[in-house]
Amino acid sequence: MNDTNSLNDNYSMNISIIQSTIAWEDKEKNLKHYHRLLFPLKGKTDLAVLPETFTTGFSMNVPHLAETNTGNTVQILLQWANEWGFAIAGSFLAKNTDDRLFNRGFFITPEGETYFSDKRHLFCLSEENEQLTPAENYLIIPYQGWNIRLIICYDLRFPVWIRNRGNSEYDLLLCVANWPQARAQVWDILLKARAIENGCYVCGVNRTGVDGNEIPHPGNSVLLDYKGNCLLEAGQHLETVLTQRICKEDLEDFRHRFPAGKDADCFKIIEN
Repeated sequence: MNDTNSLNDNYSMNISIIQSTIAWEDKEKNLKHYHRLLFPLKGKTDLAVLPETFTTGFSMNVPHLAETNTGNTVQILLQWANEWGFAIAGSFLAKNTDDRLFNRGFFITPEGETYFSDKRHLFCLSEENEQLTPAENYLIIPYQGWNIRLIICYDLRFPVWIRNRGNSEYDLLLCVANWPQARAQVWDILLKARAIENGCYVCGVNRTGVDGNEIPHPGNSVLLDYKGNCLLEAGQHLETVLTQRICKEDLEDFRHRFPAGKDADCFKIIEN
């Protein structure tokens, strides 16, 4: 969708949850699979959100799997976004030209704009922190009159990193994940907490199925409003594509009537 077709006077946006399994370390198979899920959304959505590491799963075979920002995965995403007319967000295993490795969030628009936001908090139980470099950038993504923030999985547990700064800098928080079944209840609670404390819409997209480490993932992808109310729920263990319209005017009206952000504490991220 282009700006004139998707935006009305209220700055509404259609957002789609893409909840699915991920073939372990098989980029070609995953790209074909997500192509099948995404292409029917042409003309029906403005933004499609994929799970974390959608081409590989949460593998620590990162040196073998990582790509640059101009690699095959990003080139294919650019083509899809352009052909189908909607933005696509998610994450992939990435490397810089200096060979540093990242779990890299991406947001790619139909106009060919690319935004990258790396995972900040690296999961020590999987030794992710021993291979990857944490994010340094706090990125706000402008898209169709909305300000959007993208975080990755484990980041959801750390509210200072996610905190809406100043006068509500972002309107929509995207969390893409490979969140395990064992902590499914925590996922539900934290997503609602982030929506309420930041006064924003929250879209959490989690994978389903069992990964290469024999860890099951429940899905439970959701779209929440700024009060933590559920607008869209993908359920457990199902492969599904769901779309919902959200309205920025409703969000701004709520913030005007209940301006809690003005009373928030100020935090500063100090690098180690």
